[in-house]
This record gives sequence, C-alpha cells and structure tokens, in this order.
Amino acid sequence: MTRRHLTLLTVCLAALTINANTTVVNIALPTLAEELDAGTRSLLWIVDGYNLSFAALVLAMGSLSDRFGRRPALVLGLLGFAVANAAAAMVDSSEALVALRFVTGVSAAVIFPTTLSIIANAFTDRRERASALGAWGASVGVGVAAGPVIGGALLEHFSWHSVFWAQVPLALVTAAMALVLVPESRDTGVPRIDKPGLVVSVAALGTLTWTIIEAPEHGWPSLETVLGLALAVVLVLAFVLVERRVEHPMIDVTLFLDRRFSAACGAVTIAFFAMFGFIFLITQYFQFIQEYSPLQTGVRFLPVAVSLALASVAGGLLAPRLGTRLVVTPGLVMLGSAFLWISTIGADAPYASVVVPQMLLLGSGIGLISTPATESILRVLPPARAGVGSAVNDATRELGGTLGVAVVGSLFASQYGDRLVALAQGRLPDGVLAEAADSVGFAYGVAQQAPPFRAALDAAFLDGLAFGCVVVGVLCLLGAVAALVALPGDRYDPSGDPTLVEEEQGVATSLR
Repeated sequence: MTRRHLTLLTVCLAALTINANTTVVNIALPTLAEELDAGTRSLLWIVDGYNLSFAALVLAMGSLSDRFGRRPALVLGLLGFAVANAAAAMVDSSEALVALRFVTGVSAAVIFPTTLSIIANAFTDRRERASALGAWGASVGVGVAAGPVIGGALLEHFSWHSVFWAQVPLALVTAAMALVLVPESRDTGVPRIDKPGLVVSVAALGTLTWTIIEAPEHGWPSLETVLGLALAVVLVLAFVLVERRVEHPMIDVTLFLDRRFSAACGAVTIAFFAMFGFIFLITQYFQFIQEYSPLQTGVRFLPVAVSLALASVAGGLLAPRLGTRLVVTPGLVMLGSAFLWISTIGADAPYASVVVPQMLLLGSGIGLISTPATESILRVLPPARAGVGSAVNDATRELGGTLGVAVVGSLFASQYGDRLVALAQGRLPDGVLAEAADSVGFAYGVAQQAPPFRAALDAAFLDGLAFGCVVVGVLCLLGAVAALVALPGDRYDPSGDPTLVEEEQGVATSLR
C-alpha cells in the first residue's frame, strides 16, 4: 500500500469517526428519554446540538486549516473530539449533554474539511480522485448509517454513557495515524477569517434551527414561530450582503452562480436532510412500535450502511463516465420513492420483505448522490483552496442533516401530538395526556400501565412518521427535477485530454 493510500485510509477513518457521532446517539434516544427525563424537544437538541455547531463553523474551520496547515488541524480536532466525548460520557442531565454536544460539534468542524482537502491535494488526476472520493464517501455514509449499529451493540451490554466513551480511543488512534501518515499541506495565501460573515452565518443557522425545533411547542402559526422564521430569512440575506462586500469573504457567494457548484450543493443538502430525518424517526419506530432492543435496532440499519457504501463507490466510478447528472438524478428519484414507500409502513410491517427493500432503496439513492455531487463541488476550486471547497461541501451535508432532524422531527412532533390528543382525549388525565403528547418515551411508559392506550399511541406515532416521510419524499422528487435541469452532463475524456464533454451543448469546455 502506497503512502497516498495510507493517507486516504487515515482521513477516511477520521470521516467515519465524526460522522458516526452524528447518529450513534440516535439509538440511545429512548434510553435518554427515560434516564434523563428528556422530552421530544430535548432529544432533538441532543441530536442537533452537534449538527448545528458542526454546520455553523465548518466553513470557517476549512479556511483556517487551509491557512495554518491541514495536518495540525486534523490532529488537534481529533484530540478535542476525544476530550468532548469523554466529558459527555460523565454528565447526568439532558442540559449538560446538549451543551457538550455543541462542543463536540466544534471539534468535528475542525476535522471534517481537512479530510477532503487532503484528498484533493493528494489525488490530482480526476479518475484517481473520483475513486478516492468514492472511498471517502463510503466512509462518511457508513459512519452515519453504522452509528445506530455501534450504539445498539454498546447499549445491549452497557449504559448510555458507553456510546460516548467508545469514541474516545478511536479518535486518539486516528490522531496518532494522522501524525505519522498524513503529509503537511497549506495555502499561505488564504486571508484572515471573515468574522462578520461567521457571526451572521451562525446567527442565521441558529435562529432557523431553534425556531423549527421549538415550533411544536409554540405552534407553527404562532407569533414566535413566524417571527423566528422571518428573522432567519433576514439573517440569510444579510449574510449574502456581507459576503459580497467584505474584502475576503468566508465563502464567495458568486460560486453559486456555477451550476456544477450550486446544483451539487443542493443535491447533497437534500440527501443528508433525508437521511438524518429518517434515522431520527426510524430508530424510535423500531424501539417503540416494534419493541426491538437497542442491539436489534442497530443491526437493522445494516442494509442502509451496506447499500450506501456500495453505491458511494459505484457513484464515484460512474460519474466520470456517465456524467454527474445521469448518476445524481436517479439517486434522488430512488431516495424520494423510498420515503413515499416508508410513509405507508404499518405497526406490524415485516422487516425482511418490506423494511429491508425500503432501506436498500434509500441507501443506494444517497450513495449515488453524495460522491458525484461532492466531486462536482471540488472541481470548481483549485487544489490550493481545497479546504474552502471541502468545507462548503461539508457545510451542505451538515446543514442538510441539521435541518433534517429539526424539520422532520418537528413535523413528526406536531402531527403526533395533535393526533394523540384527538385520539386519547378523555382516556387519560389532561396533565398525563399533555406530557405524553410532548414525550414519546413517556407516552410508551404510560401505555405499559394502560394497555388500551397503546392503539391510539401507535396510530399517532405512525401518523407523525408518515407526515414527515411524505414531506421528505416530495422534496427529493422536486430535487430530482432540479438536478436533471441544472447539473452538468460532463464526463471524463478517456483519450487523456483534460477536458469535459458537455453532453447537452455538444462542446468541450476546459476542466478547471
């Protein structure tokens, strides 16, 4: 194995580690609901605290790693990641856990952009880089999809604290590998960090996420929700204006005028929006509705992990030959179809004949989207600015994941709560019913003491799950239409001439 391939192995392990952290906690949500007395909104924040700080800071951290060195950033980020997870393993309240999830997300934001930028500098040939990106995409996808499997195995034998303890040695080993195997690279011409852009972007994303997660509590038409969404829109517009005016913007927003860049970013955002929302809901479906143990639940995620890994590699190989459009568009169609199918799932759905095909379709769709879209994003920028390009790609992934948990979780919570109150009104004391509508974990605890309540509870849960899945499915199909129109049909010229073949125009354009 060459030095470059050992470097690739190291950054793929780093990517797998931090992406497993995004979902490993999902498998522990029912346990956390019981042991930390956490309601649905608290559970959303435990998941999205990590995603939010990750998404908000990854752009700035990508620029810093470009400037000061990618290997030091990778090592320091992994060490901080280990410390934050060790601290999270020792807390005893949901509030403290949410705070430490934010801290862990900061470390992940330092790590993630370095992984792609290191690959971009180590693999300059398009076909080699596409293959490397396929391995990277597989590690990212496997990390996300395998998180519940790892968490389930740990929870089968240990307490929920083990979910965080287990990540400490993995991060430390990866940091040691990075010190030995990863070559140093940097771009000394990168300007200072864009502080105004950073502040406004964090405010915009934070406001939007907080408003969506809190919407079920206040009501979607409430003044708090409407004002929060309006403020988020204003802040997004302010961010665009700031980035257009500052001398050295955190992100050149004119990049989004390049369709390879903007359409690919949109496809990645939709894919991770869908996947994170799915994982948040389906872990609770398995444990609450079908009453699987954490380990049984985790193992049932293997079809997603395997199909996503295989499709990521296949997507990396197919995109240079068929063109980005002809790989990503079918992926979005598969993903949307999977969610519309999942929306019809019942309480007694057989796993082998129904759930497994749904997961295979979903995982394959995500894999076909993520690697080709990532390669399209990276081709817009030169290797010296790979940290910025990879950070934008990472930001779209985390933005999609953050909003996926927030939006899908909130839509589920609203529909579930309203439906439960309508079905169970008069069967339980008002105070108990209100708490059951706010916390799925509490509700299923009540159902153990009052079995007649179980039918109404299952119906309310499935209504919430179906509503969330239909919204995501429609979004994916709309994304497929946009990808068909906007993504380029470029493919690698096997003659060796470094040009792109534009299928739709029939002319060659220079490869950037």
